[in-house]
Amino acid sequence: MSSALDRLKNLTNKISSYETARKENLRLLEELFDELEISQKVEKFSDMFLFKAVNLSGVSLQKETLGEIKEGKYLQLLAISYDKEAAQKSKNISLAYYGRADKVDVNFKNKVVEFVIRYRFEKSFMTLEHYHDMLGEFKGKGE
Repeated sequence: MSSALDRLKNLTNKISSYETARKENLRLLEELFDELEISQKVEKFSDMFLFKAVNLSGVSLQKETLGEIKEGKYLQLLAISYDKEAAQKSKNISLAYYGRADKVDVNFKNKVVEFVIRYRFEKSFMTLEHYHDMLGEFKGKGE
Protein backbone atom coordinates (compact mmCIF):
# COMPACT_ATOMS: atom_id res chain seq x y z
CA MET A 1 0.00 0.00 0.00
CA SER A 2 2.81 2.38 0.88
CA SER A 3 4.37 1.78 -2.53
CA ALA A 4 1.13 2.78 -4.32
CA LEU A 5 0.86 5.85 -2.10
CA ASP A 6 4.48 6.80 -2.85
CA ARG A 7 3.84 6.46 -6.60
CA LEU A 8 0.75 8.65 -6.29
CA LYS A 9 2.69 11.29 -4.35
CA ASN A 10 5.47 11.25 -6.95
CA LEU A 11 2.97 11.57 -9.78
CA THR A 12 1.16 14.42 -8.01
CA ASN A 13 4.46 16.23 -7.42
CA LYS A 14 5.45 15.82 -11.06
CA ILE A 15 2.10 17.13 -12.35
CA SER A 16 2.26 20.05 -9.94
CA SER A 17 5.82 20.76 -11.04
CA TYR A 18 4.81 20.80 -14.73
CA GLU A 19 1.88 23.11 -14.05
CA THR A 20 4.09 25.49 -12.07
CA ALA A 21 6.71 25.43 -14.84
CA ARG A 22 4.03 26.08 -17.44
CA LYS A 23 2.64 29.13 -15.60
CA GLU A 24 6.12 30.58 -15.12
CA ASN A 25 6.96 29.86 -18.76
CA LEU A 26 3.86 31.73 -19.97
CA ARG A 27 4.70 34.71 -17.78
CA LEU A 28 8.27 34.90 -19.10
CA LEU A 29 7.13 34.26 -22.67
CA GLU A 30 4.77 37.24 -22.53
CA GLU A 31 7.58 39.43 -21.15
CA LEU A 32 9.80 38.38 -24.06
CA PHE A 33 6.92 39.01 -26.48
CA ASP A 34 6.92 42.65 -25.35
CA GLU A 35 10.69 43.03 -25.02
CA LEU A 36 11.37 41.63 -28.51
CA GLU A 37 8.66 43.93 -29.91
CA ILE A 38 6.72 41.11 -31.53
CA SER A 39 3.56 43.09 -30.75
CA GLN A 40 4.39 45.21 -33.80
CA LYS A 41 3.30 42.24 -35.95
CA VAL A 42 1.01 40.33 -33.59
CA GLU A 43 -1.41 42.56 -31.74
CA LYS A 44 -2.31 40.29 -28.80
CA PHE A 45 -0.03 37.83 -27.04
CA SER A 46 -2.71 35.13 -27.16
CA ASP A 47 -2.76 35.40 -30.97
CA MET A 48 0.75 33.92 -31.03
CA PHE A 49 -0.81 30.52 -30.45
CA LEU A 50 -2.90 30.74 -33.60
CA PHE A 51 0.29 30.03 -35.53
CA LYS A 52 1.13 26.43 -36.31
CA ALA A 53 4.74 27.01 -35.22
CA VAL A 54 7.43 29.62 -34.58
CA ASN A 55 10.90 29.26 -36.02
CA LEU A 56 14.16 31.14 -36.18
CA SER A 57 16.66 31.82 -38.91
CA GLY A 58 20.30 32.71 -38.41
CA VAL A 59 20.77 30.84 -35.14
CA SER A 60 20.73 27.14 -34.31
CA LEU A 61 17.91 25.63 -32.29
CA GLN A 62 19.51 22.18 -32.18
CA LYS A 63 20.22 20.94 -28.66
CA GLU A 64 23.91 20.32 -29.40
CA THR A 65 24.49 23.78 -30.91
CA LEU A 66 21.71 25.83 -29.29
CA GLY A 67 22.20 29.54 -29.88
CA GLU A 68 25.14 29.12 -32.25
CA ILE A 69 25.19 31.74 -34.99
CA LYS A 70 24.97 30.48 -38.55
CA GLU A 71 27.70 32.18 -40.55
CA GLY A 72 26.51 35.00 -42.83
CA LYS A 73 22.84 34.56 -41.88
CA TYR A 74 20.28 37.04 -40.60
CA LEU A 75 18.45 36.73 -37.30
CA GLN A 76 14.75 36.58 -38.01
CA LEU A 77 11.79 35.30 -36.05
CA LEU A 78 9.29 33.48 -38.28
CA ALA A 79 5.77 32.20 -37.70
CA ILE A 80 4.19 29.47 -39.77
CA SER A 81 0.50 29.91 -40.45
CA TYR A 82 -1.71 27.25 -41.95
CA ASP A 83 -4.82 27.74 -44.07
CA LYS A 84 -6.38 24.51 -45.30
CA GLU A 85 -8.58 26.48 -47.73
CA ALA A 86 -5.69 28.24 -49.49
CA ALA A 87 -3.84 26.93 -52.55
CA GLN A 88 -0.58 27.12 -50.63
CA LYS A 89 -1.47 25.62 -47.25
CA SER A 90 1.37 26.98 -45.10
CA LYS A 91 2.96 30.38 -45.15
CA ASN A 92 5.96 31.91 -43.36
CA ILE A 93 5.35 35.27 -41.72
CA SER A 94 8.19 37.43 -40.46
CA LEU A 95 7.47 38.42 -36.87
CA ALA A 96 10.72 40.28 -36.35
CA TYR A 97 13.92 40.97 -38.23
CA TYR A 98 17.03 41.77 -36.20
CA GLY A 99 19.79 42.05 -38.82
CA ARG A 100 22.93 40.01 -39.33
CA ALA A 101 23.11 37.37 -36.63
CA ASP A 102 26.80 38.00 -35.96
CA LYS A 103 26.11 41.72 -35.33
CA VAL A 104 23.26 41.20 -32.84
CA ASP A 105 24.07 41.61 -29.14
CA VAL A 106 24.64 38.14 -27.63
CA ASN A 107 22.20 38.71 -24.74
CA PHE A 108 19.50 39.88 -27.14
CA LYS A 109 20.11 36.90 -29.46
CA ASN A 110 19.77 34.59 -26.46
CA LYS A 111 16.42 36.17 -25.59
CA VAL A 112 15.18 35.51 -29.13
CA VAL A 113 16.26 31.86 -28.84
CA GLU A 114 14.65 31.65 -25.40
CA PHE A 115 11.41 33.05 -26.84
CA VAL A 116 11.24 30.30 -29.46
CA ILE A 117 11.97 27.54 -26.94
CA ARG A 118 9.43 28.93 -24.46
CA TYR A 119 6.83 29.23 -27.24
CA ARG A 120 7.40 25.61 -28.26
CA PHE A 121 7.19 24.49 -24.62
CA GLU A 122 3.73 26.07 -24.24
CA LYS A 123 2.61 24.89 -27.67
CA SER A 124 3.49 21.31 -26.66
CA PHE A 125 1.16 21.60 -23.64
CA MET A 126 -1.60 22.88 -25.91
CA THR A 127 -1.06 19.95 -28.27
CA LEU A 128 -1.14 17.51 -25.37
CA GLU A 129 -4.44 18.99 -24.16
CA HIS A 130 -5.87 18.82 -27.68
CA TYR A 131 -5.12 15.12 -28.09
CA HIS A 132 -6.25 14.35 -24.56
CA ASP A 133 -9.61 15.95 -25.38
CA MET A 134 -9.81 14.01 -28.64
CA LEU A 135 -9.17 10.72 -26.83
CA GLY A 136 -12.01 11.61 -24.48
CA GLU A 137 -14.33 11.26 -27.46
CA PHE A 138 -13.65 7.51 -27.45
CA LYS A 139 -14.83 6.95 -23.89
CA GLY A 140 -17.96 4.87 -23.99
CA LYS A 141 -17.69 4.20 -27.73
CA GLY A 142 -17.40 0.63 -28.90
CA GLU A 143 -18.90 -0.87 -25.79
